[in-house]
Amino acid sequence: MSRKKRILIISLHFYPEQFRINDIALEFVKNNYDVKVVTGIPNYPAGRFYKGYSFWKRRKEKWNGINIQRLFIFPRFKNKITLTINYLSFIVSGYFWSKIEKEIFDYVFVFATSPILQALPAIWYSKRFSKPVYLYVQDLWPESLIIAGGIKNKYVLSVVDKIVNYIYSNSHLIFVTSQGLREEILKRNIEEDKVIYLPQYAEEFYKPIEKSTVPEFDSKVFNITFTGNVGYAQGLEILPKIAKVLLEKTSKRIVFNLIGDGRAKEKLIKIIKENNVEQMFNFVDYKPSKEIPRYISASDVVLLSYQKNELLSKYIPAKLQSYMACGKPILAIADGETKRIIEEAKCGICVEQNDINGIVEAILKLSEMKNSELQLMGYRGYEYYIKHFSKQVLIPKLLKYFE
Repeated sequence: MSRKKRILIISLHFYPEQFRINDIALEFVKNNYDVKVVTGIPNYPAGRFYKGYSFWKRRKEKWNGINIQRLFIFPRFKNKITLTINYLSFIVSGYFWSKIEKEIFDYVFVFATSPILQALPAIWYSKRFSKPVYLYVQDLWPESLIIAGGIKNKYVLSVVDKIVNYIYSNSHLIFVTSQGLREEILKRNIEEDKVIYLPQYAEEFYKPIEKSTVPEFDSKVFNITFTGNVGYAQGLEILPKIAKVLLEKTSKRIVFNLIGDGRAKEKLIKIIKENNVEQMFNFVDYKPSKEIPRYISASDVVLLSYQKNELLSKYIPAKLQSYMACGKPILAIADGETKRIIEEAKCGICVEQNDINGIVEAILKLSEMKNSELQLMGYRGYEYYIKHFSKQVLIPKLLKYFE
């Protein structure tokens, strides 16, 4: 009987934090791999260590057959300085871990959310034991530093750019979530057959469920729901302007439900108050991913939005797959890859970011549709998801590369 192949996962975030790597790791276990995860102490998105975790508590644990080792890191809190320290502390801890780790694995898999620099401990480990690194890129760096972090210092960007080149050149394969990201990475003279398009899937709890009610929503209004990170890259500051125009154009009650937390939330609330449109907004605190489908089912339409930016237009936001898997019509304030998929699937309406009148018209059109029309739109998205983005399609593709 042959021994199990062993996969080492490096990821700044892991269970109990809610990221897709949790499900990917479980799929590795289901497919008879021995899995270990090296990660940080959970503190996303609130920025403080989860209850029961600290610098000294639960640094090693087991979850569903997966061994977890948590490196010493500082919590994110909610400002740029502490966020930078959080990132750097993982890299420094990872350096020392890579020098003393004794276990030998067959493959190293990096789930590279921001910052991609978290891949460095994986590269150092792979050089020590001559093992291949498989990099799953979720965000482009240093571009994300400019877009989300507002960093413009040329020296900092140049140093990060060189580190990114080092990571890419020392990775065996690079998986990317969109064709647009693949094009960007290939511009760095990386071998074409080394960069592989592998879009994200949604966890199995994202699925169509019968329309229900939730106590946080008013079931008598037209509910448009956004879920996830309320950050600057999402471009949600346009919503109060849209709400103001809607109040002038229709007597129908329309409410934007925003579920989640993020660095831009306080500023958004301030803009809403300045525009006197508080009655059109309903903020719901962060909810675990498994609860989100219930809120989606209680909605008439789901909202996806991001800033007008040439790079962001090349992404496929993971939220898109979650929404499509739930079979709910999508209102997207977006362009690029997102627009292409929504129009191809015929599962919603996509309007470019600065077109306030166009977005208002789209909302009015959706609000006037019959329930049967909205259901058909959502079902088309679900069908497209099953064909192109489902776990049953994508996990076998990923595992093929470990064979």
